[in-house]
Amino acid sequence: MIFHEDIITTFPGLFVVEGDVGPVSIEKNNANLEMLKQTIITEVNERYTLEQVKDEPLFRAYRDFFWSVGVDPTKTRPASEALIRRILAGKPLPSINTAVDAYNLASIRTGVPIGAFDADLLHGELSMRFAQEGEEFLGIGMEKPINLQSNQVILIDEKEIIAVYPYRDSDGTKITPGTKTIHIVSCGVPNIEKETVIRAYDLASAYLKEFNS
Repeated sequence: MIFHEDIITTFPGLFVVEGDVGPVSIEKNNANLEMLKQTIITEVNERYTLEQVKDEPLFRAYRDFFWSVGVDPTKTRPASEALIRRILAGKPLPSINTAVDAYNLASIRTGVPIGAFDADLLHGELSMRFAQEGEEFLGIGMEKPINLQSNQVILIDEKEIIAVYPYRDSDGTKITPGTKTIHIVSCGVPNIEKETVIRAYDLASAYLKEFNS
């Protein structure tokens, strides 16, 4: 990944891990994946409470990053924290498909947000830069594009914006049942250890291979 100079200057220590996993065969669900899901739900309920999860140093680092790029983390939470909060509130985890569910579990277990894209829909090497004021972005689940602000961090390929980092991936490059190769981005921010980001990538890759082969 190419980091624009102003990103490196503004966020020293920001670190990502990226790579391809494939070929994959994505299904609607998988019994063994559902068993793992229940194991991780139990782990989360034993490890956290709703009252203290926001004060965990790892989630605090992501929240601080969100504030710095103009995103209110009390309204738009880091993906890993949002999934953990769903569990703690007794709500079911999203069930999308065996690929999305697999890397979501890796995100829950490590606390690291993970972006994932259909590798065959990407164009060239990825870059990270600040958005230009007013650039449009259509994320997964959005009914219409939003206009970005100049302090927001984005991932781009050689053609388009593929993510607002590190919390919303593009609808145009999302994982679908027809995806054959998945490009994973394990998303670090300042004050997150590199080893933590690497571990999240490795676990997401392992789960994707185990449940989508």
